[in-house]
Amino acid sequence: MVQAYNFLSSWQLFPEKCNFQKGIAPKSGNYKIESLDNGQALSFSINWVSLDNEAFYTQYKVVPNDAMQKLEDNELADEIKADIVNSSTLMVVFYKNSLSVLEVTHEILPNGYMRITQAGTDENGKQYKNLEVYHKQLSVLPYSSSVAGVAIRPTKEGVIKHKALSAMEDQTNMQLDQIRQQIELLARQAQEIRKRKELSMMIYEAKLNFKPQIGQVYHLYEKKDSTHILSLVAPQEWGASGPFKQFVSSVKLLADHTWVEVS
Repeated sequence: MVQAYNFLSSWQLFPEKCNFQKGIAPKSGNYKIESLDNGQALSFSINWVSLDNEAFYTQYKVVPNDAMQKLEDNELADEIKADIVNSSTLMVVFYKNSLSVLEVTHEILPNGYMRITQAGTDENGKQYKNLEVYHKQLSVLPYSSSVAGVAIRPTKEGVIKHKALSAMEDQTNMQLDQIRQQIELLARQAQEIRKRKELSMMIYEAKLNFKPQIGQVYHLYEKKDSTHILSLVAPQEWGASGPFKQFVSSVKLLADHTWVEVS
């Protein structure tokens, strides 16, 4: 069971990364894979929340790399077989009357996500393929969720848990988003202060022939000797190229005696 190690976790669904040819992607979902019977079997616990806030749950276990096994819940299938292809690929196939009705391929992607591909045939005999993408949960729940082709039924307990889970996710995600926005704002403010400080240092090291006034716009130039000078004369007022090496920027003195670049 060593090869199954990468799959043993609680996985959280990325609804926006899913692609469903049959059914509709859920609002949220978890998918839990555990090792049972001293590592001889795998347990799959699956539940998810629909866009209508209806909760669904199913669970099954299988011994990988073994013969066909009976499936307790035979609504979808009566037999099941699983194979660990390698450390990043796990196949589970469901059979009805000895015919394959659903193939579920679990793949560990290079970025650590898990992609599940469900390939089956619908009630009209048309083939379909559903793609789901999961990331590992930071906090492990006592159950898991996802959309799967296995027979799934709503439960009262599942509805209660998922309503609470949904509310918790909404609140914590909102709080984390607020903190992220505050951090981004502070980072932008710090960057602006740093730019003002660098500009102010350049100006206070430049040649000044007058006393700057707060709120007044001035023009910073680089001289031919690479020093700087602050002038009242705008670039367009000099004529052709002016007496300096190059124009740096137009600046304004703020009340805290820092300088800011203006358009």
